[in-house]
Amino acid sequence: MDQIISNQLRKEQLTIVFEKNYNAVSPLWSNHQIEWMNGVYEPFKDHDKYMIILYLIKKTFDFYSKNFVKETFIEFYQKDFIQIEPLNVMEISQGLDIPKESARRKIIELEKIGAIKKIGKKIIIDKKAFPFVKPEKSIVRISRFFSTLSTIMLNEKIIKSNFTSEEIAKFIEKNFSHIWKLYYELQIPMILKWKKTFSDLESFHVWGACVVNEQLNIKRKCDLKMNKATYLNKYYNTLSELEGMNAMSISDITGIPRATVIRKLNILLKNKYLKINYKKHYTLAHETQKEVSQIQRLNFNHLANFTSRVFNLMLIDKVVLKNTYDKLTPGVQKYLNL
Repeated sequence: MDQIISNQLRKEQLTIVFEKNYNAVSPLWSNHQIEWMNGVYEPFKDHDKYMIILYLIKKTFDFYSKNFVKETFIEFYQKDFIQIEPLNVMEISQGLDIPKESARRKIIELEKIGAIKKIGKKIIIDKKAFPFVKPEKSIVRISRFFSTLSTIMLNEKIIKSNFTSEEIAKFIEKNFSHIWKLYYELQIPMILKWKKTFSDLESFHVWGACVVNEQLNIKRKCDLKMNKATYLNKYYNTLSELEGMNAMSISDITGIPRATVIRKLNILLKNKYLKINYKKHYTLAHETQKEVSQIQRLNFNHLANFTSRVFNLMLIDKVVLKNTYDKLTPGVQKYLNL
């Protein structure tokens, strides 16, 4: 056990890995984020409504954690209803940075379609009443992200063996309620930081699509290892023109109606988060790069905390399994290896 403790990863180590391998880590995480935002928007065509659902589910995971209850992915999603601990509108309003009256109105709308039901003091989420999105794709994307990181850390001699995407996905599914509690503790504050910056989640969603598009274009041009400073200087702090995309493409990617996308793009242009070229393609603006970089640094710190906690759980699990395996007879070991 002492060896396990001494080999624990620290979030500071992960933060350094993120900075040194920015061109590998940032596009991978940004792509995950835009896909996650697409999933948040899709069920109700309203980010805040689905964030309310996620906030309520997180309360259930918090309850499980406090009472040492753990459910697998299958166990959690085989139920049609999720029971939530009682909470009031003010808590949701403050927890998600939604004005109290807006939160109340959105909760009433969720009740009208049957997504949320109140039975006495109990709150029930009825997954049959709306297109409830299982996070299967999120698990796949996070597993790929973790696997890529584990390979980087193996090459830098931070860990002694890496993890495959399949190993990580199985671990997440086995420990789903606990891992997803940690995941929501990462995602909700991270998304709220961007919401505060852009005033609403639709604007962040539109801007995020432009970020991912540019990062993918950059990766196609150059896949060499670059730290954050080199990456930003090469592609954002120079006069080099990056390929953008038009309003229709952004609408197609995000699922947000084109008229809304155009309205948000105009606001982003006005606030100098984006710029537009003669082809009417939108790219990131240099003027707000410093502000965005500061927020990203804070978010990377949260991501490093989440990543280190999950990696440590996987490393402990791997050691425990190996110790158990080593105690088995050679005949049983041979059978398990078939």
